[in-house]
Formats: sequence, C-alpha cells, structure tokens
Amino acid sequence: MRLRLFIDFWNFQINWNERSNQALCDWKSLPTALAREAQARLNAAGLGQPTLEETRVYASYEPANPKDAKLRQWLTNFLDRQPGVRVFQAERHWRRRAIHCRGCDSNIVNCPSCQAPIGRASEKAIDSLIVTDLINLAWEGAYDVALLVSSDRDFVPAVDLLQRKNFKVVNACWSGQGNELARVCWASFPLDGLIAGLTRR
Repeated sequence: MRLRLFIDFWNFQINWNERSNQALCDWKSLPTALAREAQARLNAAGLGQPTLEETRVYASYEPANPKDAKLRQWLTNFLDRQPGVRVFQAERHWRRRAIHCRGCDSNIVNCPSCQAPIGRASEKAIDSLIVTDLINLAWEGAYDVALLVSSDRDFVPAVDLLQRKNFKVVNACWSGQGNELARVCWASFPLDGLIAGLTRR
C-alpha cells in the first residue's frame, strides 16, 4: 500500500503555535511521525504496512507582507529540499471586509483600537489545489491511502468522493476541531499527542 501525505500548512501551523505555546516544530520529523500514526490504524484493521511515498505541503502567502517573505524563503530553501517533500505555494490577497455587528446592526470597517482597515486574506486557492491533487493523484493511481492533515470541512465532498471509489483517507486534525471532516474519513487521529515528540529543543 502506498501512502501520500497532504498537509494544509496554515491549518496545521496556527494550531501548533497555539497548542505548543509557540514552540518550534521539527518539520524534518513530522512526515514520519504522521505516517506512523496512520500506519498504526491501517495495521489495526489488518491492511498491512503502507509506505510513505511523498509529503505534499500546501502554503499560502501575502506578497506584500514582509513576514511572509521570510516564510517563503524557509518553504523554498529548507522545507522543499527535504527528501520526499514537495511544497506548493499560492498567493493570498488581502481585501477590505467589514465585520457586521448583529447587536446594533452596523458594519465595522476600521479597527476600534488603531483605526486600521479591517479585512482578511482568503486561502481558497490552497483548498482548491489540495482537492485537485487529492483527486488527480488518486485517478492516476499514485496512492492507495491519503493522509490529510487539516480540519477544514471544505474537503468533505472530495473525501466522500474518493472513498466511494475505494481510496482510503485518514485524517489528522487537532482535538476539538474538524469533526465533520474526521467523520467522513476512513480513520482519524488527533495531532495533540504528537506535540511533545515534535518540539524542537
């Protein structure tokens, strides 16, 4: 059995930062640790020991953000050069977006503290890329088991489709999140228990 690992970078990293108290994650060891957890669930079902074929990391960035320039250097010059790892990057564009208050029925367009415009940068391009790769690689026969690291419910339709075609999807997500996605996957496991072993010292 062949296992391919799909990591939704920001979905993983933001939660890692919060739950590890901003500790550094050992990204070199992360794919092996995740594959080991998936292998344990497959072994328990009597399906054998899958081989990790490839790790695919999907990350977005804001071109105008100086912090993201440093992130892109790390993604390109470190992570993408690790054995068996491929990094896919997409631009994230910030747009002004008011917040609607249900209490007073008004729109807040500027931050009450600093008066900066309120908005957000959408990551839809990354979600679409992950879904496309999950389906294309399955149709090409590139894997038997997909290990999807995300708690985003936008992946539910793609996972449902893959499993109806007899591909197994194992989900790794943070506890208290991603219940809808975990429910439709063949198996799932929480990431929280991996923090101690993956914290760089």
